[in-house]
This record gives sequence, structure tokens and C-alpha cells, in this order.
Amino acid sequence: MQTVIISTLVIGLVGLVLGLALVTASKKFYVEVDDRVTQVRECLRGSNCGACGYAGCDAVAEAIVKGEARVDACPGNSTENIAKIAAILGKEAIDQDPQCAYVQCAGTCEATHAKAEYVGISDCRSAVLSGLPFMSCEYGCLGLGSCVKVCPQGAISIKDGIAVVNPRLCVGCGLCAKTCPKGIIGMHDRTTKVAVRCSNKNKGPMVKKACSAGCIGCGICAKQCEQGAITVENNLSRVDPEKCVGCGKCVEKCPTKSIRFL
Repeated sequence: MQTVIISTLVIGLVGLVLGLALVTASKKFYVEVDDRVTQVRECLRGSNCGACGYAGCDAVAEAIVKGEARVDACPGNSTENIAKIAAILGKEAIDQDPQCAYVQCAGTCEATHAKAEYVGISDCRSAVLSGLPFMSCEYGCLGLGSCVKVCPQGAISIKDGIAVVNPRLCVGCGLCAKTCPKGIIGMHDRTTKVAVRCSNKNKGPMVKKACSAGCIGCGICAKQCEQGAITVENNLSRVDPEKCVGCGKCVEKCPTKSIRFL
């Protein structure tokens, strides 16, 4: 009986000492949490997608409060939430709307063709690393879905051989653009009216052999544009969204229909 009492006292004493040690350590190493971090965190999208360049929403919220990141560091965050974050920190809000991704390729199965059957890993990056040019257009979408896998909103799908973005689901995080090994996924403001759905920089005859929907650099679109919003660079048409008024003349006159409304 005495042994049991002694053992109980010893265990209790050890527990008391450890408890006091934990309390002392917690007070000594206590890190005060800025309430603004929590408030900013509530104004973020909460998907922890990592598109901001930080480990997650908690990390970027802390960086915003510390001044290490901008108030609009969360890609795709709404203008309203950005304004709330600015108000929390006493800064000026940045007037911007979330961007939207778009695929700079219209090379569907009907417009282009495969030179060989690809039987490797079903991933665009792996296909590019293999060094096997199995599609007729070296600049076109491979349609293997690397962008689909990284999209946190499920806004991208593969249809008729190419990636397609659903603008209603896209929040503009930009992960798809960063992932695409071909660099054919771009980001545009939601006010952008038209864009060139092609990335092929070869000359017209070569483009026509590779894809019937490719830009041949003919310059008809530039001649039609009264605003001077279109130029041809490296055999590829480019639209300046700042000058474009969305009249649609370029879309109407493009012989390959590579310029389209967004």
C-alpha cells in the first residue's frame, strides 16, 4: 500500500513540475497574433491554391499585414474584398477586377492533326520533356490536361482536343498559365473584348499546313482596325486591349477565324 502511495505522489509531483514548465514556456515564448491577420484571411478566397506564391491563405494574409505583399496579392480576389483588406490596413484600395485565363490556340481535332500517336504519360509537361513532336503544330495545345489538374476551381476542361476555359468558374489565379509548358494560356482582364486564338509564329504557308485555324499573319485584321489596336509581330497578330473597342471587324474579316470574341 505504501508503494502505491509513493508512486502516486511521485507521478503527481512529476506532472506538477511538467505542467509548471509548460506554463512558463508558453508565457516566455508566446507570440502575439495580430488580429488583422485573421481579418485579412477572411477576405481571401480560401482555396489555398498557392497562386499568390505563398504556402497558403494564412501565409499570404500574414505577408499582407507585414507589408511584404500587396493588398491584391491573392489572384482572383474580388474588388470588394481587396477594398476591405485595404480598409483593414488603412491603405488605398487597388481598383482591379479579377482576370480570366484564355487559351491562345484554336487547334481542335478538326483544325489540326496528330503526326503520331502519343502513348506516354498523360501530362503536357511530360510530353514536352519527351522531345517527341507528335502534333502537327509545334506551338499548339497538346490537350493532355496539365492545366486541368492544377485548376483549383475546375474551370478548365479538354474539349475536342484542346483546353477550354469556363470564364464563369475561372477566378484568375494564373496557375494554368504557369503550368502550361507551351506557354499558350494567357491572362486577360474581363473587359478585354477580342483576342487571337493562336500562338504559331511560323509563316503563313507553314501555319496552314499545320492548322486551318491558325493565324497566318496576313495583316487583314490590322488593316480593318480603325483604332490601330492590331499589329502583326513575328507573323502573329496581336490585339492591344487598351485600344480595342470591340467593333468586331477583325473577327469578321479574319480568313482563318483565329481572332475571336472572348
